[in-house]
Amino acid sequence: MKVEVHNIINKIEQDELDAGRLQEVYEIDIELGKKVSLPESFNSEIRTDLVKLAVASARANRRQAYGSNRHVGKRKPMSGMKHSVEWWGKGRGVSRVMRRTGQRRAAQNPHTLGGRRAHGPKVEKDWSRKLNRTERRLARNSALTATTDVSMVSGRGHRFADEISSLPIILGDYSENGKKIDIEAFNLSGGTRKVSAIFEALGLGEDLRRASNGRKIRAGKATMRGRVHKTPKSVLLVVANKDGLAKAARNLPGVDVVAAKDLSAEHLAPGGDLGRLTVFTKAAVEALN
Repeated sequence: MKVEVHNIINKIEQDELDAGRLQEVYEIDIELGKKVSLPESFNSEIRTDLVKLAVASARANRRQAYGSNRHVGKRKPMSGMKHSVEWWGKGRGVSRVMRRTGQRRAAQNPHTLGGRRAHGPKVEKDWSRKLNRTERRLARNSALTATTDVSMVSGRGHRFADEISSLPIILGDYSENGKKIDIEAFNLSGGTRKVSAIFEALGLGEDLRRASNGRKIRAGKATMRGRVHKTPKSVLLVVANKDGLAKAARNLPGVDVVAAKDLSAEHLAPGGDLGRLTVFTKAAVEALN
């Protein structure tokens, strides 16, 4: 399978007034270059079951164990064990449960009000899920194949220009004011605005706006645990090396950046849903080979 490479020409204009220089304006032109052959992994069979299995395995392996502290006396007792208690002994005609000192109210036992949890979570529990290397590789190749299907990418919710008839998009040469620069290592001065302008010229601006406007405050207790906002997934940028381009693109809402050597099914199909809108650099395609 062959795909055309998109060469990018950036003309920077900046007006100067008495008060100082104005913000730079980027004029992006896209030229179609020579076609490149995609690796054989882009022609794999689409296996939805393997992709869901790989994503679930990756999530489970990242899961952090949690549980209550063991009861260590007055120094740091666990929840439900923070009372001074006593047992009345036998022969009183009452149940043999611990009671607060000097009171009749029961404490500590799981079936009493304010008592400890009967079978709480334990730190020793292993959440990891094993997945064979072959299955993991097949899942990644299946997710790669799904990125070439325009209807599947559109059905996942991504928005792009009607002129885009083939996927994925591959970035080739990059020139700035007539000077040719390696696209993965371009200057970070205004880098995020440059990447945004490039994606807009490629016809992906609508998807960036969808992710930016869809950012909302998450419901529930997650807002108290460092997961306040929830942002829709947008473009996935695959690079050979995480250099200037990767650092500039990762600031855009919903955009993820991954190196080709670290590419997995979870990057290409977040949540197990196939067909993520993906942009590769030419060096990343060569690295996948």
